[in-house]
Amino acid sequence: MVKNWLMTVSVATALVSGAVHAAGDPQAGEAKASTICLACHGPQGNSIVPLWPKLAGQHPEYIYKQLMDFKAGNRANEQMTPMAMPLTDQEVVDLAAYYATQAQAPGAADPALAKLGEAVYRSGNPETGVPACAGCHGPAGKGQSLAKFPRIAGQHADYTKQTLTHFRDALRANDPNGMMRGAAARLSDQEIAAVAQYIQGLSD
Repeated sequence: MVKNWLMTVSVATALVSGAVHAAGDPQAGEAKASTICLACHGPQGNSIVPLWPKLAGQHPEYIYKQLMDFKAGNRANEQMTPMAMPLTDQEVVDLAAYYATQAQAPGAADPALAKLGEAVYRSGNPETGVPACAGCHGPAGKGQSLAKFPRIAGQHADYTKQTLTHFRDALRANDPNGMMRGAAARLSDQEIAAVAQYIQGLSD
């Protein structure tokens, strides 16, 4: 029974991911990215500025959701909102398809912080009720496209730190059912910094 359920989920995941890829044109996405995304998110989606996220290798479903949230006002950012609002739905799909096909540049973690970060990532903090990051994002940080859990492996530590802080402080609220706000609510500043460093060092 469990085996059949897992197989069903795997097939559904492949179908959903395939649908976004099929609907999107990576070449059209690349052309659009070169005009509006390159300056911040870098060549092939590998941003140079650590506060701006890497998009290379991200699940297309997640990119699509975030861009549509910016367009709809469900996620606010003074830089991204005005860039996303003029995009057509097809351009959003094309951009998602393009960035999903790019290879992410690897990152490196601060070993001193990464030790605590690994513990929190894999096991959470039972004493304070912090859940393990691996529960949703997977042991390697690859996420889950069907559930729109993003790939976080190799992401800039500064961006991850900022994102976790925003979720913890309810400054960002476009997470389904408040899942990330709930997960981050009890994280300390030290845990956030450590987890961000550990994630930056994760790679394929």
